[in-house]
Formats: sequence, C-alpha cells, structure tokens
Amino acid sequence: MTYYLIKIAITSSLIVLISEIAKRSTLIGAVLASVPLISVLAMFWLYYETKDTARVSNLATSVFWLILPSLALFVTLPILLKLGLSFYPSIVISLGATVISYFFMVFILHSFGIQL
Repeated sequence: MTYYLIKIAITSSLIVLISEIAKRSTLIGAVLASVPLISVLAMFWLYYETKDTARVSNLATSVFWLILPSLALFVTLPILLKLGLSFYPSIVISLGATVISYFFMVFILHSFGIQL
C-alpha cells in the first residue's frame, strides 16, 4: 500500500509542479508538459513492478502510435477558444475530437496489421 501512495505522490506532484510553473511562464510550463513525463513514469513503474522489458517496449510503441491523435486536442482547443467559445464547452469538444481521433487511428493501424 505504501508503494502505491508513493507512486501517487510522485506522479501527482509532477502534475501540480508543472501547473504551478505554467502560471508563471506558459513557455516553461509547455516545455515541461510536452516532455513525456507521464509516459516515462508509466514505463518506469511498469518495469519496476514487472521487470518485463517486452511490456515496457509494447507500452512505448503504443504511446508512439497514439501521439498523433492526441494532437487533436491541441489543435481544436485553441481554435475554439479563439472563436469565442468558452473554456468548458471548448475542452469537452476538444476531448471528444481526441477520442474520435484515437478510435480512427486504432482502426487505421488495425487495417495495416498493427495491434496495440
């Protein structure tokens, strides 16, 4: 149980730290947020718990393929906000576009024989 509390504390602390830095500098916050910290932490925790490099490799490969559809959020959100839509509807629509993009990417990958 202590191990899981440590995992939660480290992971959530990084997210809070990045959001606090972004309040002071959106550039530095963006740089830190764009570094795949969560992916690296997930790979670290997965390896630490399983010692299975094949699983870590599969996770890294899946993250690679799913980066492109995740960009839908970062394209649609600023467009909707600049069009004058308020934040909450903009984020919901952007998340919806991202989910649709994920499904589309998985479908395309599957049609090429790539299983995630």
